[in-house]
Amino acid sequence: MSAETPAIAPARQPLLSLDEALERLLSTVQPLGETETLSPFEALGRVLAAEVRSQLDVPPHDNSAMDGYALRLADLPADGTVLPVSQRVPAGSVPMALEPGTAARIFTGAPVPAGADAVQMQEHCETVAGDGLGAVRVVDRPAPGAAIRRRGEDVQAGSVVLAAGHRLDPAALGLAATVGAASLTVARRVRVALFSTGDELAMPGEPLKPGAIYNSNRFTLRGLLQQLGCEVEDLGIVPDTLDATRAALRTAAARADLILTSGGVSVGEEDHLRPAVQAEGQLDLWQMAIKPGKPLAFGAVRRPGQDGRQAWFIGLPGNPVSSFVTFLLAVRPVILRLQGAAVLAPQAYPLRADFDWLKADKRREFLRARLNAAGGLELFANQGSGVLSSAVWGDGLVDVPPGTPIRSGDTVRFIPFSALQ
Repeated sequence: MSAETPAIAPARQPLLSLDEALERLLSTVQPLGETETLSPFEALGRVLAAEVRSQLDVPPHDNSAMDGYALRLADLPADGTVLPVSQRVPAGSVPMALEPGTAARIFTGAPVPAGADAVQMQEHCETVAGDGLGAVRVVDRPAPGAAIRRRGEDVQAGSVVLAAGHRLDPAALGLAATVGAASLTVARRVRVALFSTGDELAMPGEPLKPGAIYNSNRFTLRGLLQQLGCEVEDLGIVPDTLDATRAALRTAAARADLILTSGGVSVGEEDHLRPAVQAEGQLDLWQMAIKPGKPLAFGAVRRPGQDGRQAWFIGLPGNPVSSFVTFLLAVRPVILRLQGAAVLAPQAYPLRADFDWLKADKRREFLRARLNAAGGLELFANQGSGVLSSAVWGDGLVDVPPGTPIRSGDTVRFIPFSALQ
């Protein structure tokens, strides 16, 4: 985070669309700009801070795509031609030029001998006994260039194979290794301080007192943050008092880039986050026109003893599904922005609705759904904001525009949970 963070303008309206909220969030939050160097073994899920450029052609030489025989087509006047085998070429060896009128026994990945213009797979050849390495009968004549992977056909020397801002998945790590990248420059992990508010919350394993509930959000949000590669400092459950909430904010701001809370973002007498954040910093977004969700607090908390430096603050609603969905839609893009990721929005897919949803809401809705065997989408029966089993049952979210009923057979936008990891 830069030494100076921009002031947050007060909200101009009490209810914002998701797109408006994201525009404000992402225009205010800037990449941390701090990097570290890691081995590809350690870089899974990290965001590249510097491009990876290849110093070699991939493959570095023409090589065989399969086990078989390298040969000259000019030496095959007809199917069934018998050619003596002049050399054996395993992967990792350096072959001699192919002698005219002969074939070379070759294995997958081995360099193709100079002069050979095709490789015929061994299934279309028959070995013939003879002196030395014997001979081979080529049953079927291959096409020119058959089974030869050409030098540089995957990657050419000097080309950028991974751009800055790319979030590294297993395939990207393999590609980095393919071009010989022994180290990668990545954005440092985002440090997130996490706590919950609510005297009604208990931890699993503790006896439930009358009126208490187990704190599921602590586990869900911690897992979502870890999935995004964050360093998480869990400050636990904060008592429902203004002093305790302010103290927790100061502790979190001293250590974190982002403070994330759940619960206490409404306007009830026991909801202290809003006045606490306003006392320790400043507050902006307060409500979004989405369902589940709606209440969202965004702001910044001063870092004690560090003039001008702040930790960002996001307060999520307390209902489990509201907290889960709002994190995916609003917090995930902020974390990716802090990491310097190039792509912030998840991929949505047009799919067929195999359900009716006729009770259109004024807010934009995100329904928990899953794919069925017919290639369509079905809904979880109970779409309540407290029904966390819907998120486990579902494959993703159906994005329903405000005031839009859905009838079976309609095409809808589906965001898979796999695109939100």
